[in-house]
Amino acid sequence: QVQLVESGGGLVQAGGSLRLSCVASGSIFSISVMGWYRQAPGKQRELVATIRSGRSTNYADSVKGRFTISRDNDKNTVYLQMNSLKPEDTAVYYCNADGVKIITAFGEYRYWGQGTQVTVSS
Repeated sequence: QVQLVESGGGLVQAGGSLRLSCVASGSIFSISVMGWYRQAPGKQRELVATIRSGRSTNYADSVKGRFTISRDNDKNTVYLQMNSLKPEDTAVYYCNADGVKIITAFGEYRYWGQGTQVTVSS
């Protein structure tokens, strides 16, 4: 019913930048919160940043001042601009959509993307 597709991952040197994008498609009426999470090898998935439909944002302390999350509500798209990347940012980055209302059913749902690899070399 709803799919999230990420793009923009890759290999970058420390200090470099990458921009991730995630498009949500399907029978979507509205999305309350969109966000990015990441999971490094051997570690649990952790929150990176979230943004509500009203544009309020929340960031993990480890990325504050370096990453910027934004969204286009009309396109059901969320972006993550990552600057001053560090080797410890290496992880699979997952897009998340929460509080999703779909046209064909009642209730609110949560969806995840497949993930995109970000590798930062030292």
